[in-house]
Amino acid sequence: MRILVVNDEAQLAEALREGLAEAGYSVLATLPADIDLPDRIAELAPDLVIIDEENAGRDILEHVCVATQRLPRPIVMFTQDRSADRMQRAIAAGVSGYVVAGLAAERVQPILDVALARFRIEQDLRTQLAEARTRLEDRKLLDRAKSLLMSKQGMSEDDAHRRMRRIAMERNLKLVEVARRLIDAADMLG
Repeated sequence: MRILVVNDEAQLAEALREGLAEAGYSVLATLPADIDLPDRIAELAPDLVIIDEENAGRDILEHVCVATQRLPRPIVMFTQDRSADRMQRAIAAGVSGYVVAGLAAERVQPILDVALARFRIEQDLRTQLAEARTRLEDRKLLDRAKSLLMSKQGMSEDDAHRRMRRIAMERNLKLVEVARRLIDAADMLG
């Protein structure tokens, strides 16, 4: 697993590097939280990002979350900031693990394992949600297309569905694509 550490203080980064090495992880780089961070994260494409900060700085969190928005990856934050508000904002921003009160080498492996598991579960849920939204939108298109055929052609709902299905098979299209084309044609013709 390729890990990127974000930290402005070299000493803390070195302690974390040692803990990660003991757990068998390799660190790609240790980078400061600056304006170039999103580009560097995209360039390095780490499997996991660790933010090691004395206080969970808002800028660091924003930079990392912006960088991982398009290509999500697990983020673990080690901080001394016990603020419930800060923790909530970090989790809402995409942090998979928020660890307060430092780092001990023997804790690294289980912390990262839990963060990775949470990240995978969250990604699965996001995928399921996106698929459900797509199915709902497809269903709306199919219903609208059937309604058009029913009103313009005087068909029953079953007949409209059969016609769209037949067209889809004849033209080797998905049913939703046939519905989209029918709606587009109806919109063009007014």
